[in-house]
Amino acid sequence: MNKYDVVVVGAGNAALSSALAAKDNGAKNILVLEKASQKERGGNSRYTNGAYRFAYNGFSDLKKIIPSLKNSNSIDYGKYTVSDFLKDMKKVTDGKTDKVLSKILTSKSFETVHWLSKKGLKFTPIEGRQSFKVNGVMKYWGGLTLEVNGQGEKLVDSLLKITKKNGIKIQYDSAAIDLIYEDNEIKGVEVLHKNKPHKIYARSIVLACGGFESSSEMRTRYLGPGWEMAKVRGTKHNTGDGLTMALKVGASPYGNWSGCHAVFHDMNGPEFSDLKISNKYRKISYPWGIVLNANGERFVDEGEDFRNYTYAKFGREVIKQPNQIGWQIFDQKVRHMLYPEYDVKSATMVKAKTLEELVKKLSGVNSAKALQTIKEYNDSIRDDIKYDPTIKDGRCTDGLKVNKTNWANKIDKPPFYAYGVTCGITFTFGGLRVDKNCQVLNKVMKPIKGLYAAGEMVGGIFYFNYPGGSGLTSGAVFGKIAGHSAALN
Repeated sequence: MNKYDVVVVGAGNAALSSALAAKDNGAKNILVLEKASQKERGGNSRYTNGAYRFAYNGFSDLKKIIPSLKNSNSIDYGKYTVSDFLKDMKKVTDGKTDKVLSKILTSKSFETVHWLSKKGLKFTPIEGRQSFKVNGVMKYWGGLTLEVNGQGEKLVDSLLKITKKNGIKIQYDSAAIDLIYEDNEIKGVEVLHKNKPHKIYARSIVLACGGFESSSEMRTRYLGPGWEMAKVRGTKHNTGDGLTMALKVGASPYGNWSGCHAVFHDMNGPEFSDLKISNKYRKISYPWGIVLNANGERFVDEGEDFRNYTYAKFGREVIKQPNQIGWQIFDQKVRHMLYPEYDVKSATMVKAKTLEELVKKLSGVNSAKALQTIKEYNDSIRDDIKYDPTIKDGRCTDGLKVNKTNWANKIDKPPFYAYGVTCGITFTFGGLRVDKNCQVLNKVMKPIKGLYAAGEMVGGIFYFNYPGGSGLTSGAVFGKIAGHSAALN
């Protein structure tokens, strides 16, 4: 069979949301094309923590998603309104997020996550990374409250099982290489299936196969010099194929093509993340310490904001540093607050009983300057301001070239720890211009009949930065819309 109602290119969160929504809306014959093998399936979604940022008005909304969730006086889940979400989107993108798309994302975030839960995706509260105990109460903060039980691996496995249960066909080892475009209409897609060319026809095509972060050539072309040195945090298969195909038939590029989600990443991690360690190469507990470059100097405000609102942009900062490296420095006071990925055996870590000993162990770093920087940092901290990790506490430094705005604690309790980092790119922000139905627009802003996009392929949502967990939510929200629209085409 090579004729379908809807063909979805990709097999991650956005793609499978599209396929399920197409089924919900009457499409009978649906095909999901996965470039990777069955072993490497799932795109970047498989490498995530499975966290979805969405608006909710309190415990009762969370209970709709997790019916077994128990209320307790010892847990404060708080709330995160649509207005809060939209405000965060505007803040981290400097107001550049597309007004229409960001309103769709934030206003439909809860109903989409609820829809996924009703389909069978299992969620659980995020413990440790997004909550702290304050006065005996576990307090959630930052708007990121739930994740898929089992994180990215389970997210992909569960969605694939749900997809198959709905009678949707999934074809692996199938790289889409070109769109079939005739009479101003998309008629199908050309595919290399196990390295043999095929043509597959469909009424609608949904492109949901990621950005170009895994192509060193495209990274350097669009993000700039030095980006060929970045490590890739996710799949090796996101090489911009969908974007290239769409642009070839006249799709309009849109959004922050020179921007991306990039984080502090283990300096000795592989070129592409492996499935065994997955997202554990990242190192994003920097708010509780400081980060030094090869010159022994700090180069970011580690306490600028909650981790959720800064981690996706700090990878860009380390790529600008000498030799594209940094070292995160912590003491024993905060060691228990670091994320689990700091404990993996492969982490590039050194430990010492004194700061003098520690700086000498920092490979590639001016140790004398590093020691001076740490001492100047310690001496500049406002000890009169109370430390509180659950709020932006204002405990800062005074008089430094780069001040730390919040959570400034002296690095003075041994043993001391340092973790070597570089830039790890997650996904790119540049994509295609779509309308409110996720139909791809051409260069004169007219819909391309039969062509839809979702996930990282939608441009105009994220600029410079993004709020943690909003990537999966965006993929699901616009995936659901794209699948709905494609079914009705």
